[in-house]
Amino acid sequence: MAKPLKSQWSFGELFPPEATRRVFSVSELTLTVKRVIEGQVGRVWVSGEISNFRLQSSGHSYFAIKDAGAQLGCVLFRDEARSVERELLRDGQKVVVCGEMTVYEPRGQYQLRVTKVEIQGVGALQAAFERLKQKLNAEGLFDAEHKRPLPTHPGRIGIVTSPTGAALHDVLHVIRRRDSALEVILAPCRVQGAGAAEEIANAICLLNEWNATAVEKLDLILVTRGGGSIEDLWAFNEEVVAVAIFESRLPVVSAVGHEIDFTISDFVADVRAATPSAAAEIITEGIFGCREFVAGASEHLRELALERISSEHERLASLVHRLMRLHPRRRLQDQAQRLDDLQASLLRSVKIGCRTQRASLAALFQRISRLRPSDRIQEGRERIGLIERRLGENSRRLLVAAFARYTQAAAQLKLLSPENVLGRGYSITTDVATGNIVRDAHCIAKGQRLKIQLQRGEIEAAAGEVVQKRGDLSD
Repeated sequence: MAKPLKSQWSFGELFPPEATRRVFSVSELTLTVKRVIEGQVGRVWVSGEISNFRLQSSGHSYFAIKDAGAQLGCVLFRDEARSVERELLRDGQKVVVCGEMTVYEPRGQYQLRVTKVEIQGVGALQAAFERLKQKLNAEGLFDAEHKRPLPTHPGRIGIVTSPTGAALHDVLHVIRRRDSALEVILAPCRVQGAGAAEEIANAICLLNEWNATAVEKLDLILVTRGGGSIEDLWAFNEEVVAVAIFESRLPVVSAVGHEIDFTISDFVADVRAATPSAAAEIITEGIFGCREFVAGASEHLRELALERISSEHERLASLVHRLMRLHPRRRLQDQAQRLDDLQASLLRSVKIGCRTQRASLAALFQRISRLRPSDRIQEGRERIGLIERRLGENSRRLLVAAFARYTQAAAQLKLLSPENVLGRGYSITTDVATGNIVRDAHCIAKGQRLKIQLQRGEIEAAAGEVVQKRGDLSD
């Protein structure tokens, strides 16, 4: 059976059937966007200039922070505002704010729920941090080309931290839960206070030296401590620690403070983790993923088998459907339906043809009725009369123009006529014998008969003796 031609007016691609698309309500779409922003952006630090600050009677504050290219709406609720100095919040103040990204659903507007505000660029420690960061960055300690990948399945790691701190407890707890076979070598040191930076650097160097002679090698080093103020974390912002991490022959993971805390060691290390627990999860990700894969393999195989069975079932149903379409009874039914369609089409064609012929015949009768000889003769007479009138008018117009030209030519001839010249006192002298006009006095002989024509009459005379000849004698 021939494949039906595809219509050039098919709009199936522009307007897909309802079953192939999902239509969101405004609330559903806004909620989806909110979940994406809160899940993928979450807690962030943002710097900018405060504008449009408003303090409501409820105690909540609303403002925007902006830079040269964009602005971000912010809200500081009354409960969070207790820990923020009110004088920091004013239009034009450059600040660094911390908060959670979210979406205010009634207006469909994304905003930052602020929990902490700091004046931008204030503080000696912050200034020192920026200077050292710029210096080490210029020296190439932060370059991506120096970053080393972590081993996928580490068997032994070294930890540089305080043996009494909460960070070590968190790391060991995660390791026992996710990869209990992982061995830990602790290089204890102080992580805050005077001399802490040198102890951290020495611990990193000690682990590298031990690894050089040990039979069972380390796979990486974790440098970590818990959260605190910038003063508490300052040991990890010292240049000696940054150099020790950069010169380490083993990959280094830095996990200092909380998610919002950044130290120089984070920028120099091969991998930065938001928290000590997150660092332990990153280190054990390979073996934990393998274990999860093995644990879920049976369920995955079951799902694959069900998918294969479902696919084969659909394929079988498709084959059954195709067989039903190819059954002789189905073809006979299709042909019978086609015969009915052709018969109906033939009847429609006959009716349309008769209607067309009747219309043509009526138009022909109407044309014949408009072509009566008397009407044509009357039209001819009217046309002849019109032509006669136009000929008369054209003849009169041509005669008037010809008479005007004749009058103008007669006037011009009159101006050039010899009689007009004679009227001004001139005369014409001719030789009687030859009739030639005499133009030169030297050509006249004594006794020669001459005729002089005046305006009125003529005079015949004989030339006498020439007393004096005047004129140009050179001719």
